[in-house]
Amino acid sequence: MRMSMRRFTRLTYGHSKKVENHCHALALYFLHYNWMRPNQALEGETPVMAAKLTDAKLSMADLVTMIDRAGLEERLGSSA
Repeated sequence: MRMSMRRFTRLTYGHSKKVENHCHALALYFLHYNWMRPNQALEGETPVMAAKLTDAKLSMADLVTMIDRAGLEERLGSSA
């Protein structure tokens, strides 16, 4: 994971200065790794597809839609 995310090294100004931002970056990394990125050892499937949790890869458009929906629900105070 450290080789994939430069936030863990302080060689540049790209490291996380706040714990909250670091946690958000980790969440995005794990979501991408498990739901979007095909794995060669799994014959091009994502780990989630191999575990039979879903049939299709998550796209970046799906991710943006989920983030927008969560932000809207947070502002409105509802779970619709």
